[in-house]
Amino acid sequence: MGAQFDIQYVFEYFVKLLPFIQISLFIVASSIVLGLLFGLLAALPRLYRVPVLQRLSQLYASFFRGTPILIQLFLLYYGLPEVLKLVHIDITRLPVLVFVILVYGLHSGAYVSEGIRAAVSAVDRGQVEAAYAVGMNGFQAFTRIVFPQAIAIAVPILANLVIATLKDTSLAFTLGVMELTGKSQTLATMSRHFIESYIALAAVYFILSIALERLFLLAERRMLKHERDTGKTEKVPLGKKWLKKRTNAAIALSKGGTGA
Repeated sequence: MGAQFDIQYVFEYFVKLLPFIQISLFIVASSIVLGLLFGLLAALPRLYRVPVLQRLSQLYASFFRGTPILIQLFLLYYGLPEVLKLVHIDITRLPVLVFVILVYGLHSGAYVSEGIRAAVSAVDRGQVEAAYAVGMNGFQAFTRIVFPQAIAIAVPILANLVIATLKDTSLAFTLGVMELTGKSQTLATMSRHFIESYIALAAVYFILSIALERLFLLAERRMLKHERDTGKTEKVPLGKKWLKKRTNAAIALSKGGTGA
């Protein structure tokens, strides 16, 4: 049984958890960078319909999206060293943080690949044909026309993925990584104030999630700013044109015309 609830421990544990935010954020940032790389490599074969690689990409995405990340952590941490021993490669001395980042990177990459594929498909095909018409090749059309727009479209998907990965880092303590959840468990075990520790931990995750959500919202608005500006510039001339047309029609009617 835990000790009697004391609100003071919530504030005390909240302060003690703050230094461990950097470890959780480091895991998130590293895994997202790897996820973007893995996701792009997995998305391209499906976008360009490369026969064998397309099937491998689908298998990769299905596995990492269809199995719990905790099982993936155990499989790679305990299983990968045993497999590599068969080819005389010893990775048992690698820090556990390397395995954690690799797993989260592969897990994120599966979702990134689907997000990239959906975002690229959302870009108007006519823009690609226009790029070909002005002399661009396939690579130039993708990097200069399609990819920048796809990134802007995929920002909300990436934001959800980053926040989900932040929350999933709470499972890293099962392999001994002393991040936010691991430190919270240690504090609770030492003092027996479990509820206070979990409240403080929830507050830290909630504040981090809100901050990341706001940052991505600002990034999305900035990347889509040109669309809002274009919309504003189009509305003003159309409004003036409509008003002028109605004014001319009214003048014509007042003079006995038809207003046509």
